[in-house]
Order: sequence, then structure tokens, then C-alpha cells
Amino acid sequence: MSAAINIPSSRSAVSTSPIASSSLHDRMLLRKDSVNFSIRLPKVLHPIDNEDLRLLLLENISQEAVRTFRAQGFHVDHSTKAMSENELVEKIGSYHAIGIRSKTKITERVLQAASKLLVIGCFCIGTNQVDLPAAAKAGIPVFNSPFSNSRSVAELVISEIIALARQYFQRAIEVKSGIWNKQSKGCWEVRGKTLGIVGYGHIGSQLSVLAEAFGMRVLFYDVVNLMPLGSARQVESLSALLAESDFVTLHVPELPETMNMISTQQLAQMKKGSYLINNARGKCVDIPALIEALKSGHLAGAALDVYPAEPGANGAPFDDQLNPWASTLRSLPNVILTPHIGGSTEEAQRMIGEEVSSALVRYLNYGATLGAVNFPEVDLRAITLEEPNHIRVCYVHKNIPGVLRQVNEVLSPFNVEKQYSDSKGDIAYLMADIADVSGKDVNSLREQISKTHANILTRLLA
Repeated sequence: MSAAINIPSSRSAVSTSPIASSSLHDRMLLRKDSVNFSIRLPKVLHPIDNEDLRLLLLENISQEAVRTFRAQGFHVDHSTKAMSENELVEKIGSYHAIGIRSKTKITERVLQAASKLLVIGCFCIGTNQVDLPAAAKAGIPVFNSPFSNSRSVAELVISEIIALARQYFQRAIEVKSGIWNKQSKGCWEVRGKTLGIVGYGHIGSQLSVLAEAFGMRVLFYDVVNLMPLGSARQVESLSALLAESDFVTLHVPELPETMNMISTQQLAQMKKGSYLINNARGKCVDIPALIEALKSGHLAGAALDVYPAEPGANGAPFDDQLNPWASTLRSLPNVILTPHIGGSTEEAQRMIGEEVSSALVRYLNYGATLGAVNFPEVDLRAITLEEPNHIRVCYVHKNIPGVLRQVNEVLSPFNVEKQYSDSKGDIAYLMADIADVSGKDVNSLREQISKTHANILTRLLA
């Protein structure tokens, strides 16, 4: 059904000429005052089998996301805690979608038990908690929010730089313990100091701008050549950055090449009296080697927000059973330890909730996979309310020769209005909009496509 919008004049009638007395914008509105503009409203699609969609949201995901899903008519179960692998295996079979943060692990075993699962949402930056290849092979796209908490993490790093330079976290603990210890020895302004950023992506580049505003000199190292912001300068090697920096901060993903990228050799290359900050991934730093560098006095301090192994819920112990060096690390006075709070701000969680929930809704309602990290990115213009008896075919299949020919033979009796296909590795995804499909044709259409030899998952939306 079409809707019309009347754009009114921005002014009431006056005795002077509107052309002489109004802005160009106002004159354009006057010219279009009598024109009606038709808007083609998108039609929300639903699974042909009409099964109610059930979502499981864990780890205290934003209530904004919960409200978004419920507004779509989805059934939502929401928990503030993570789930273990065994718990997920027991429960996930009844859900069509799951939303997690960083603690819940979606393993191949979990995916094998997820008989109805269509999509996974990671309400965070990383996706290493999900077996991405196994999810793709099961026809399950994974969405995340790679940029929404960038500002929050960058601000945390700035606060840690100042806290380490001024030692005020130590002084605060002493005063709370009843000790007055006013001193300036070993305390510094950050102005004029050099910040080395390892990984110049969205967080690293925002941090670069903030640091320069404090009067810091900024160097960065990245595996690709990037245009610096402000006066920042890219260096050609990690060792060059370590040798020149007063503060080194990591902003890299967890990859085989970033595991223990800061260990004994790299710590020795850092300036004596410098500081290390890690808000990236816990396995990027060799913690025992860091402890030795701190104990020896080579490093003046460190700040860690991430760890190789982290507790599964608030209130759980951060002790030697979790990481064998935990008690030693906790005992060091010149180390700031925080519980993975880099993106834990109201603003970041709201934006993450909006971005990931929107991606999941688009996939469930329309089949769109734009932004999926493990899946071909495919989308089609929305079917509108003026297009009755239209069916959208969402077909996930193995990326092998001859598949499109088979599918198009099945679709050949119908008018295919739109079609788009793409592949990523071993997985391919086809979307097609079919016009004038009768109810008696639907089951036959689905059965024929599902029986193609490369089929992984076939959904029909109407």
C-alpha cells in the first residue's frame, strides 16, 4: 500500500516575492509544494512454515537489543550470564538465533546440537569465541560489531596512560588503606612522551587523535601501509616502535601471528622505564615474561584489561586455578588490572546492541548477510507491500560447479524478478525473489531446492 507525503512551504504567504526573499532551499520547497511523492514500503517477510522465532541472548546484552527483537514479534530469553558448552548443548536446540558476548563459546559440538539455529550475533568486536568455519558449513552467518566500542576503548587507554604516568591508582589505594604518601618521584606528565600504537585500526586511529590532543608524539606499527591521522607516523617494524616509545599499547586481533607477540625478546627491546598496555586480546602478551620485566624494573608499569583465560561470570575468582601466574600479577603494585571493561560503557553497549540486533533482524526477516564475518555478503532490494504473492528464496549451498544451473531449472516455471549469488571459501549463498507463487507451489519449490545435491540450508520467506 502506498503512502503519500505532502511537503509544505516553509513560509506563509507574504506580500514580497518568495523568490526575492527566501533561500534556495525554501524556493525548492515552494516549487514542490503541490507534488506527492510515493514511497514503496518494505514488506516484512516471515518463514513459510510460520514457526515462531526464538532467540537466546546471554551475557547481559543490551536491553535495547531485547526490545528490538521483541518488537519484531520474536520470543526472547535473556540471561545476564554466559553458558558453558554443556549448558548450550542442552538448550540451544530450541532456538533459531543466539546473541553472545566474549565469554560464551560456540564450538562445533554446540553447533551440532543447534538443529534450528539460523544466525549468531556477537555483541562485541571479536568473533574468536565462535567456530566460524563450522558455523559457515552449517549455513549459519555470524555478525558482530567491529567499530561501536572504539571510542570507549580509546578513552580507557588514555586514562591508563595518565594513571600509570602519575601513579595515582597506587596513591588512591594507599589513602584508602590510611597511608599518606605524597610524592613526585617517578611521576610524569604525558605531554611530550611518545605513544606507540600496535594496530592502527578504528581504535588505534581514534587513540592517535586523542593522544596528540594531550601533546603526545604518536608512532604506530601495522602490517599494512595506512594513512596516519594528524602528525602520527608509521614505523616499518615492531622493534622500531618498541625502541622509541614511552608507552606501548596493543590493538590487534587474536591470530596465530599475534599470539605472544610481546614476549621476552620484545620486552627487552622496549625502553627502560616504559609502560605496556594491552586492551586487545589476552594471548597477545606473554604474561610470565611481562611479570619478569616488571619485577626487574625494566618496565615501569603495565595495564591489562584482557587475559589468556577469564572468569565466566561476575563474582567468579580471578586466581591461580584460572591462570597460574594470577596471584603474582595481582601482587605487583605498578600494574593496573581491569576485568575486560574496554567496551563496557552505556554508549558502546547501546550502539553494539543496535548494530548487531539490526543485522540479525535483517537476516531473519529479509535474508540479508551484509556484514557477516564468515559468510558471503548478499542482499536484495526489499519486497514491497505492492508485490503480493512474492516468495524470497534464501539458499545456502556448497560452493561447487553446477549448482546455479540446478536451482534455476527449479525456478524456471516462475518469474524470477531478482537474483544475486556470491561465495566465500567453500560456502555460497543465493537469494532470489519469485513472483506469482501460489500456495500449492510453495512446498514443491522448497522440496526441490532442498534436495539439490549441494544444499546446506534452504529458507523460503513470504
